[in-house]
Amino acid sequence: MLISDELLISRGHVLEQLEGYLKDNIYTFLKPVEDSWQPGDFLPDSRRDTFFAEVKELREKANGLSYDLLAVLIGDTITEEALPNYEAWFHELDNLKRDRDNGWAKWIRGWTAEENRHGDLLNRYLYLCGRVNMREMEASTQHLINDGFDLGTAHDPYRAFVYTSYQEMATNVSHRRVGQLARQAGDDQLSKICGMIAGDENRHAKAYKTFISMIFDLDPSEMMLAFEDMMRKKIVMPAHYMRELGVDMGKTFGHFTDAAQRIGVYTSQDYTDILDTLLDEWKIASRTGLTPAAQKAQDYVMNLPARLRRVSDRMPVPKLEYQFKWIS
Repeated sequence: MLISDELLISRGHVLEQLEGYLKDNIYTFLKPVEDSWQPGDFLPDSRRDTFFAEVKELREKANGLSYDLLAVLIGDTITEEALPNYEAWFHELDNLKRDRDNGWAKWIRGWTAEENRHGDLLNRYLYLCGRVNMREMEASTQHLINDGFDLGTAHDPYRAFVYTSYQEMATNVSHRRVGQLARQAGDDQLSKICGMIAGDENRHAKAYKTFISMIFDLDPSEMMLAFEDMMRKKIVMPAHYMRELGVDMGKTFGHFTDAAQRIGVYTSQDYTDILDTLLDEWKIASRTGLTPAAQKAQDYVMNLPARLRRVSDRMPVPKLEYQFKWIS
């Protein structure tokens, strides 16, 4: 049965219904601070007499990381450190109340608090490893926060949750693969660091995917249209404006993604695999009760993976031809 426009429930009403669930289940998706890991758990402790020996060992292991792997790790770090942008973006979404005890407010604070540790941990590792021009990296982080971003979501929470579902799954893949490659290169410490961060990203992805599943149950046509719109625009990573000093906005990001593609950290195939996962988890093929426009949107997203794979199959592997200012 088709739903008339007059019967479509408002986003505000949908998010209000989800707010109670989120408030009651917040620690399904987040961890209390008392039970959380902290960056200091994985790095040499400067209070100990063994500090300099541990730093020396860290530097020796980091020497085994390939150029591309180090470039991807730095790009991931810069992305994580632009957290002020992401929190500000979240606060601009419509119909998410800011009251201190509101479930959405608790989620935003808790999510950003967990994410904040990622940049701190990776930054300290890179500082200690001795292979990074920290000033150049720090300038890229400042540029990224200063330049802002446009994710294509406007102020719509439906589109924003599609974006975060995709992005959190992508960062889980990226950090996990960097960890695997670090282990192969003999850096077990970095491998463990990346594994812990990937675990956070996986939990956060489950949260956003759950929000979308619940919205599909409550407001299927509008959610389907929002999903289609984001897929037509294509999901861009939050660091798509990344640049180095003296480089045009966005140029460095292209070289960063080339490096990730070369070593298989995150590829066009991964982008399509994530879409396949979302189509399955959100039960897109079996959604009914849609408006005619939403039915067309449903057809579009269901047919999209095959189109993306045809494009991906024709893409050559980028050649190594760029020298990052970040790497000494």
